[in-house]
Amino acid sequence: MSAPGPARGTAAASAAAPSPSTPVPDGAPHPERSSHLVDSVAFRRLGGLIIPLVVLGVWQLVTVTGLVPPYRLPTPGSIWQAALDMAANGDLWLFTAISTQRVLLGFAIGAALGLVIGAVVGLSRLGDILLTPSLSALRAVPSLAWVPLLILWLQIGEESKITLIAIGSFFPVYTTVSAALKHVDPQIIEAGRAFGLRGVRLLTTVQLPAVLPSVVAGLRLALAQAWLFLVAAELIASSMGLGFLLTESGANGRVDRMFLAIILLALLGTLTDSIIGLLQRRVLSRWS
Repeated sequence: MSAPGPARGTAAASAAAPSPSTPVPDGAPHPERSSHLVDSVAFRRLGGLIIPLVVLGVWQLVTVTGLVPPYRLPTPGSIWQAALDMAANGDLWLFTAISTQRVLLGFAIGAALGLVIGAVVGLSRLGDILLTPSLSALRAVPSLAWVPLLILWLQIGEESKITLIAIGSFFPVYTTVSAALKHVDPQIIEAGRAFGLRGVRLLTTVQLPAVLPSVVAGLRLALAQAWLFLVAAELIASSMGLGFLLTESGANGRVDRMFLAIILLALLGTLTDSIIGLLQRRVLSRWS
């Protein structure tokens, strides 16, 4: 005769356990469907357009219905027309190309200096003691505070503009590289020294690959900072560029061109950040 206790316990446990086919209440999102939606390739590529399209629709609604006057918020159509007018006379392409050139030159100079000085501070105790306090103080100086000094030292040519952008690009790279190198696993360094690596070879072979994700993250921050510093740089007696377009349009009351300059800066910043992100994935996959 079998004992009824365990059988009853098993039956009770089976009854208490939730059935995998338990129906989802009406109106509640199915977790598997939500997961499939988020993981789908189409949603990952196009999901970021949802919020901009909603904003564009609300923008069109409030401007067409007159809830917001056009001198405060122009219609999307008027901004598009301003872009067509500037493209027709060539100013749109010229201003975009000049601003992009300034950003890339300043970013390259600032990022290179940030990488070198960040390596010195991160690897040398003496360099950390001598340089960190001064660089921390300079990092706190606002971008516009550099403008009159650069005009005095470098006049109003391209040198002053590129120098200001380089200053903005320098600190994100310097900060991330120096902090990452200070926290490299000592066992990795000892392993490299055991294989006879010293100095620059140790840096390029062991330490720099170990902090590569932080370096690339610093480069992305530096590029974003370069676009932020561009507008301040083009305040220095500039007659071309997107920063000049922004300030001149504000002075002349051309709100449509002001918004056009802001949108172009946002698009260019997003494009360059996406390029760095693509390079980041390729470099990390190669080193890993």
